[in-house]
Amino acid sequence: MIRPAPASLARRAARAAVLLLAAVLWGSGLLPVPRAAAVVEIDITQGNIEPLPIALPAFSGAGGEEKLANDITDVIKADLTRSGLFRPLDPASFIETNVNVSTPPQFASWRPIGAQALVVGAIERQSDGRIRAEFRLWDVFAGQQMLGQQFFTTSDNWRRMAHIIADAIYERLTGEKGYFDTRIVFIDETGTKDKRVKRLAIMDQDGANVRYLTKGDELVLTPRFSPSRQEVTYMAYAGSDPRVYLLNIETGQREVVGNFPGMTFAPRFSPDGQRVAMSLQQGGNANIFEMDLRSRRTTRLTNTPAIDTSPSYSPDGQRIVFESDRGGTQQLYVMDAGGGNPQRISFGPGRYSTPVWSPRGDLVAFTKMHQGRFMIGVMKPDGSAERVLTEGYHNEAPAWAPNGRVLVFFRDTPGANGGPQLWTVDLTGYNEQRLPTPAFGSDPAWSPLLE
Repeated sequence: MIRPAPASLARRAARAAVLLLAAVLWGSGLLPVPRAAAVVEIDITQGNIEPLPIALPAFSGAGGEEKLANDITDVIKADLTRSGLFRPLDPASFIETNVNVSTPPQFASWRPIGAQALVVGAIERQSDGRIRAEFRLWDVFAGQQMLGQQFFTTSDNWRRMAHIIADAIYERLTGEKGYFDTRIVFIDETGTKDKRVKRLAIMDQDGANVRYLTKGDELVLTPRFSPSRQEVTYMAYAGSDPRVYLLNIETGQREVVGNFPGMTFAPRFSPDGQRVAMSLQQGGNANIFEMDLRSRRTTRLTNTPAIDTSPSYSPDGQRIVFESDRGGTQQLYVMDAGGGNPQRISFGPGRYSTPVWSPRGDLVAFTKMHQGRFMIGVMKPDGSAERVLTEGYHNEAPAWAPNGRVLVFFRDTPGANGGPQLWTVDLTGYNEQRLPTPAFGSDPAWSPLLE
C-alpha cells in the first residue's frame, strides 16, 4: 500500500491560489487540494488538443537509487505521453541540468525551450527499506509551485507509486481525475484460431504486471469490473453449462453468482456493486434480468420475443442502456432501471451493439457495424451527437476508463495468424494506441482507481 507522507507546503502567487498540503498523521490520506488559478491548465473539453510541453528531468536517486529513480521517471513520462495531453520535452534540450526538489528551479532556463510545466522529484530509500518519493510541479511561466507531495511505499510497489504521481500531475493540470493507477482485466487468448485457450487475466493499465486469474481449463467471457470495489464478474463454461462468477481480485476468492439454463450473456454491475444485470436466453429470444447479489433474487426486466442483451447502468443507477433487435435490426435502447419506458436512441445507418454508459453519465459508447466496417463511437444518452472515434477490420467491446475520457476496446487482425488485440482511444479520436499484452487479448474492462 502506498501512503502519503506527512507534509506541509504552501505558496502564494498573484495568479495562483494557495496550495496547502496539510500535515497529517501517518496512515491518513491527503486532504482535498483546491485547484489553483494557474496559467498552465489544459482544457480537455476541446476537440483537438495540442499536447502541453512538460519537462520531466530524471528524478534524483540518493544512496545508489539512480536506476529506480530513472525507472519511476520513465513510467510517469510514459503515462503522461499516452494520455495525448502532454508532450515531455527531450532531456537533451534542458539548460538547467542539476535541478533539486528542495529548491526552486531557474525558470529563465526552462522558458526558452518551451516548457510550460516542470516536474522535479527525488527518490530515497529509508532505513526500514521503504522507498520515499517526493515531487513538485512548477508553473514555468508564472514561476510558481502548483503541487508538492511525498509518498512512501515498499520496493516492489514502485510502479504503482509512479502511476499515482502521474495521476496527481494529470489532475492538477486538467482538473479531471487521472486513470493511471488502475488495472485492466481481459481475456488472454493463445493457440490457433480453431483451438483457442482463453484465460482471464489482469494487468496494469499500461500493460505491466500481467497476472492470470484462471487456468484456461474452461471457456471464460465478458469480464466486468465492479465500479465500487476490486471485484470482477464474468462468464465461464464448464462443459456446456454457463455460470456467472464473482471474483475478488485481491483474495482470489471465487463464488458462483448463479447457474442459468441455456445461454447467459454480458453480466454487468450496478453502480453500487450490489446488483448484476445480464441477458438470459430462453428458446429463441433473450431477455434482461437483474440479480441482487445479497439475496440472489432475480428480477426480469424485459419481456419481448426479441433478443435483448448487453445491459449497462447509468452512473446514478436509474436507467439501463441495452441492445435489442425488437425493431428488426440491432439498435440501442434506454429504459428505466426497473424495466419500464424503453426508448430507442440509435437511428444512424447500420447496426449498434455493446453499449456502455460513461462513468461521467454524459455519453454512451458503442460498437457500430455498417457496410463491412466496425466502428467504436459515442453518443449522448438521448441518442444525439453521435461521433465515431475509430474504425477498423473488427472493433468491438468498448470499456471506459474511470474518468470517462478514454476507452479501451479490442480489434481483430485478419489472416490465418491474426487475432484480437487491445487498443485505447480518447474522446477526441486522435489519440489511438495499442495496449501491449503477452498474447492476443479481447473483452477488456477497466477497474476503478485503486485505493
